[in-house]
Amino acid sequence: MSSTTTSAAALPTGPKAAGAGAVKKPVDPRSAKRRRTLAQWGFIAPAVIFMALFFGYPLVRNIIMSFQDYSPSTFFTGEAPFNGFDNWKNVFEDGLFGKALWQTILFTIGSLVGQFCIGLALAVFFSRKFPLNGILRSLILLPWLVPMVVSGIVWRRIFDQDTGVLNSFLGIFGVGETPWLTSTSVALISVILVNIWIGIPFNMVILYGGLQEVPKELNEAAALDGASAWRTFRSVTLPMLKPVITVVLVLGFMSTVKILDLVLALTDGGPADSTQTLGTLTYQNSFVQMDFGAGAVVGNILILISAVFAVFYLRANRNEGK
Repeated sequence: MSSTTTSAAALPTGPKAAGAGAVKKPVDPRSAKRRRTLAQWGFIAPAVIFMALFFGYPLVRNIIMSFQDYSPSTFFTGEAPFNGFDNWKNVFEDGLFGKALWQTILFTIGSLVGQFCIGLALAVFFSRKFPLNGILRSLILLPWLVPMVVSGIVWRRIFDQDTGVLNSFLGIFGVGETPWLTSTSVALISVILVNIWIGIPFNMVILYGGLQEVPKELNEAAALDGASAWRTFRSVTLPMLKPVITVVLVLGFMSTVKILDLVLALTDGGPADSTQTLGTLTYQNSFVQMDFGAGAVVGNILILISAVFAVFYLRANRNEGK
């Protein structure tokens, strides 16, 4: 009896006893921070791995290839000896590179200006309510939905000097047959016009969406102050559209500066290399002349041009945000 009483007395009672088993060890802040860091890396690891495999590796491989004597035999032997800057020297000394670079600049600027101006005009036009608005906007999207190669083949038939629909139509007004794709002075203009036709729907859709976000109260206030329609558009609407315009121009530049399939379908870089661009020159060096080192050089130059443009774009946006 006494032993039972002693054991019972030895047991702790009260709130202290109830909470004795629930005492937790203090959490180490460094351990908690480490777990959070691992969790964060766990979420972004798939994206990092994907970027490294499908973007990082090809980029690094292309840079290395530009310093190698990479020929078709390399695919069988695996040997591609380094030749220093020989590939770069050969590309820069080739007169075709300078011509292709200049034509790429003309093609890119002409396409961007035409696509943006016509796309903006159509976006403003369709921002007003009128019958068949939605149907017409849907029809204008068709050039954007058609594959680039198909568009090129169709326009090649339209531009044909002898049997093309365009020359037949112009002949009604007494205009002689124009060598749209066979003249060295007209071929590049023809390719630019086709690319403008393809890019108009994209510009119109993005700019149309931006116009819907412009508060109507601002335009109404400007009209009450006596501002004309053009003054209102220039001083109110365009500044509000600046972020959207930046996105349109950047995406348009990225897709235009490297264009290949459209030029190949229309002119294949001819006549007399008058429509040769950096994109087609990369293809010609790599898969026609089988000079993969020279093709890698031109490809790296395209990447560098895009990177420089992207840096200026990011800096401009950062400064605007400040």
